Amino acid sequence: MSLRLENISVAVPDGATERVLLDGVDLDVGPGEVVAVTGASGSGKSTLVAVAGLLRQPDGGRVTIGGTDATALKDRRRVRLRRDAVGIVYQSSNLLPALTAREQVAILAHISGRRDAAAKDRAIELLTRVGLEDRLDARPAQLSGGERQRVAIARALMNEPVVVLADEPTASLDPELGELVMQLLIDEARRLGAATVVVTHDPDQAGRADRHLHLHRGEVAART
Repeated sequence: MSLRLENISVAVPDGATERVLLDGVDLDVGPGEVVAVTGASGSGKSTLVAVAGLLRQPDGGRVTIGGTDATALKDRRRVRLRRDAVGIVYQSSNLLPALTAREQVAILAHISGRRDAAAKDRAIELLTRVGLEDRLDARPAQLSGGERQRVAIARALMNEPVVVLADEPTASLDPELGELVMQLLIDEARRLGAATVVVTHDPDQAGRADRHLHLHRGEVAART
């Protein structure tokens, strides 16, 4: 499995007690497989993405990415694994205002120490694949919401990640554009062969995934 979560538990202080965000969650996602995660607000969806993306250490359980036990790594090695093996798309594109679309994508390679022509060519290739070959030099303020999300998808794929995570990537888009962006994300992740987890409130979008995980109060309520 490219992504494996085993018995993941997360809790936070809540007055004199604790509030459980995730309670013994298990999830396996293979290469090129897409799993949709649904649930009401507060069910633990975003926490699941944060743990899978190595942005948050679980209180209990194990996260394995590409065969590497990430929970056993020291901070520096965990950061390197997240940088090289995980691509994340958020509800907001989180683009840097001063950079062009091409620079937004290429910066992932630069952070990894690659500033060669091959990295620049890959940035252009990815932006072309998401339909932005004519917007390479446009900055975020010059792009529509859908175009910004497509740049974010290309950026997430830049380092050829083993795992792709998307947390409500179409929530700020109208339904028609949201469907286009979601299908684009799924198609590109499958093409890359990345284990992909997509958080969504939209049942139609969830239906495009290979499997469906429904969370309720931090627990897996259903698997389909």
